[in-house]
Amino acid sequence: MAGEIVEAGAGVEKFKKGDRVFVSHHVPCYNCRYCKSGNHTACEALHTGNYDPGGFSEFIRVPEVNVKYGTLILPEGMTYEDATMIEPLGCVLRGQKAVNIDKTHTVLILGSGISGLLHVQLAKFKGAAVISTDVNEYRLNKAVEFGADYAVRDCQYSADELKKMNNGNLADVVIVCAGAKEAVNDALNSVDRKGTIIFFAVPGEDIALPSVRFWRDEMTVSFSYGAAPEDLRDAMQLIGGNKINIRKMITHKLPFSEIQEGFKLVSEGKRSLKVVMVPDEPKG
Repeated sequence: MAGEIVEAGAGVEKFKKGDRVFVSHHVPCYNCRYCKSGNHTACEALHTGNYDPGGFSEFIRVPEVNVKYGTLILPEGMTYEDATMIEPLGCVLRGQKAVNIDKTHTVLILGSGISGLLHVQLAKFKGAAVISTDVNEYRLNKAVEFGADYAVRDCQYSADELKKMNNGNLADVVIVCAGAKEAVNDALNSVDRKGTIIFFAVPGEDIALPSVRFWRDEMTVSFSYGAAPEDLRDAMQLIGGNKINIRKMITHKLPFSEIQEGFKLVSEGKRSLKVVMVPDEPKG
């Protein structure tokens, strides 16, 4: 969520009325054992915080901890629409911290929705070769537009097809951005020896891992949830420096009065990526 401060509470010194800000809905406490060890996304406060009453409101009360740890002044020239991409990109940054992706890596991204496409862009920014999959032709075309070297419809994807595109090799890094069970199977079949699978999305059931193979080939499995404040600051810098193309990912901007249409566009996912909701223009 991003907007303009219209009132500052008692004791607030860092921010003032009129400031343009991004506000994170989930922030850590910085006091628990997880935070003190640098594992901010494991903090219970991060998993339970929110706005009041919620992000789809014209006016929002920001809790004290969110003001303290999750509010950022927007750089000059960054629009509120740009700022809605800070949190999604921050989560992607956090996920890729599980492995130091570089130009020697081939990265397979399963799912080309908004998260998958941000992973595509970030992996390309780091110099990797990127292969993306999805069920939707529109999103596959977007994956190529945002830098993927290959984009494959998931019904045509297999580990053998991956090898054809990757000089006979499997992927060094596989990032799962789809909740389908088939995506899990593709990930398990596509990761190379010493490779890493990052589960950015998971299916609604437990995952069975081929533990003997993963032990013998020394593979790594990582799960990623949320973003810490430092990830959000890094994301804002990348967006502000035009390192990641986020404006073309915002396909729709609708007023709150059309919020049901916004949800419909997202749930259908046919020709939309990021749908941004904004307050209605004043009447009269």
